[in-house]
Amino acid sequence: MKHITSITSGVMLGSAGIAMMSILTGCSSQQDEQKQQQNKYLVIEQQPNGKYVVVEEMPTDGPSRAIIRERDENGKITERFMNESEMKTLAEQEYKKVQDGTSETIQDGGGDSGMGIGGTILAAAAGAMMGNMIANSLMNNKNFSKNSAATNRSAYSRSARGGSSSKSSTRSSSTKKSFFGSSSRSSSRSSSRSYGG
Repeated sequence: MKHITSITSGVMLGSAGIAMMSILTGCSSQQDEQKQQQNKYLVIEQQPNGKYVVVEEMPTDGPSRAIIRERDENGKITERFMNESEMKTLAEQEYKKVQDGTSETIQDGGGDSGMGIGGTILAAAAGAMMGNMIANSLMNNKNFSKNSAATNRSAYSRSARGGSSSKSSTRSSSTKKSFFGSSSRSSSRSSSRSYGG
């Protein structure tokens, strides 16, 4: 009878663990969605080749907006302000190109040397401009995801990407070493030293 009780309690604990994991996963995916949809303040810089990249990105409580740094024919950089409605118009135009397959955001290697202004805005702020459903479907496209990362050179974007990879590497390294394995190794070293001395 005791054996059956322990199996039942084990099953209940397993179920509770699964339920807890699904709640935690749900919370993290909700946070990811909120992060995607969060309004952005961007600094977008034109490269010598005429393409654009994001050099600064910050979440903002106010409306999305951008500073566009552009080069004239002499290479002199000027700045102009772009408000949310202008950004949204460009993002929507680029999304139409995504739908008909002509957007550089979904081309292989499209973001390596920067993209057009519309593609850069869509890549950096799809959630804020177009909503989460569209942003998620875009990020599920391997080329869009890769081009988005290549075009966004801001420290904020790098830390967001790097944070997730460092977490996963920590997780994998901790599973390789067991707590008992490492402590027994250190104790055997110390005991051999004491015998030797």
